[in-house]
Amino acid sequence: RRRPCSASSCGSYAVAAMAPYRAGAALSSVAILFLLLPPLASAGLSGYFGTKSRYEEVNPHLLRDPLSLGPAAGGSQLPAACAPLQLRALLRHGTRYPTAGQIRRLGQLHARLLRRPAAAAAACSPAAADLAAWQMWYEESLDGRLAPQGRRDMEHLARRLAARFPALFAARRRLVLASSSKHRCLQSGAAFRDGLGPSLSFGSDGLRDNCALPEGLREVRRPFVALVEDNDGAMCQVDAFKEGPEMKKVLEKVASALCLPVEELNADLVQVAFLTCSYELAIKNVTSPWCSLFSEEDAKVLEYLNDLKQYWKRGYGYDINSRSSCILFQDIFWHLDKAVEESKSSKPISSPLIVQVGHAETLQPLLALMGFFKDDEPLKANNYVRQTHRKFRSGRIVPYAANLVFVLYHCDQVKTSKEEYQVQMLLNEKLMPFHHSNETISTYADLKDYYKDILENCHFKEECELPKINITAVDEL
Repeated sequence: RRRPCSASSCGSYAVAAMAPYRAGAALSSVAILFLLLPPLASAGLSGYFGTKSRYEEVNPHLLRDPLSLGPAAGGSQLPAACAPLQLRALLRHGTRYPTAGQIRRLGQLHARLLRRPAAAAAACSPAAADLAAWQMWYEESLDGRLAPQGRRDMEHLARRLAARFPALFAARRRLVLASSSKHRCLQSGAAFRDGLGPSLSFGSDGLRDNCALPEGLREVRRPFVALVEDNDGAMCQVDAFKEGPEMKKVLEKVASALCLPVEELNADLVQVAFLTCSYELAIKNVTSPWCSLFSEEDAKVLEYLNDLKQYWKRGYGYDINSRSSCILFQDIFWHLDKAVEESKSSKPISSPLIVQVGHAETLQPLLALMGFFKDDEPLKANNYVRQTHRKFRSGRIVPYAANLVFVLYHCDQVKTSKEEYQVQMLLNEKLMPFHHSNETISTYADLKDYYKDILENCHFKEECELPKINITAVDEL
């Protein structure tokens, strides 16, 4: 249990070691339309589920057609004579079941509602009656595993990427596919591969275990966990917000709706109820009775709680969060460099497709290292209102099946040799403007120059060398 702290005391927590780091007969057209739309009761909440958001929240056109490439992308246009040489994709796994810890907490909360007779629940409120009748179908054995919808997420993503970059995904092109050791990531990688069909060949290792990140990156996990994840004070802002006025208001409202003493609830149980609404929508595409406990304003507060956790644990809260992605970032550019060298030597590109499957924890720190979605003011327990229009919204950045794609191009008929190799970057299949130019296309030389310091001076081992310690896995909320 973390020690309590106030919003003010959190501000002084800057430890020196950390400072350098979601029937029947023929149907009428109206009925068919309703089947195609997302559940109405969840519609007002679905934009606030943070890292448990459906991928369709960032690409709504996929609700109508999961293979649609969406509206034409705006931004800078590539010269006509540019051909893609290499695609490097970092994927978050698809829609998953709750973890065992989440399922246990949900079971505890549901058990409290079942202690009362059905008549008492009905007399309390419609929400309480519906939740008392709700069947607890989650089992701890599901423990964060990939859901059937998660498999579809990855198959469809593979088919869309192949349609977007047909030259790279052509028959007999070499695909290097790697995955984190987590079951949901291994299954996501297999689903991505199946989505491409039998036409591509695989790298010698095929779907490798425990290497969604390059070899060596696993070594840097220990200091990161020790300084942030296992540090009692690192989540001070999160703990303070749980005790703050916004969360207390939500907690009191939920307790009243359930006719429970407010003392029987806490922020974690309320968050579990909210996330169950998100899981039911993402996994089963249904409106859960748990959703009826929350208004859109409540959802905004609970989204902020999730974002605070992501900010301080994976994002800009501590420099070490992003520095943990140094090796991955350098590995991306090592392969881009190799493709450029092979192209200049008129050799075949040895790795035209590199796909790595990991977690939100793979993508979020990398994006922070590159400076994306950084707000002028840090996210804190006491500035919820001022952060209404924040850039750092984890559900828009790393929903299920989130993907970050680097594409290297070789361009003919250019004015200068520097323009011969150009790069685009897509987040969740949308072109990203680069920081140094605010354009969606950059020469490879300019991009390398902008990130020169990270590429040359990011020596993670030297910055946070710590003695070996025993690490206990921390369950995600």
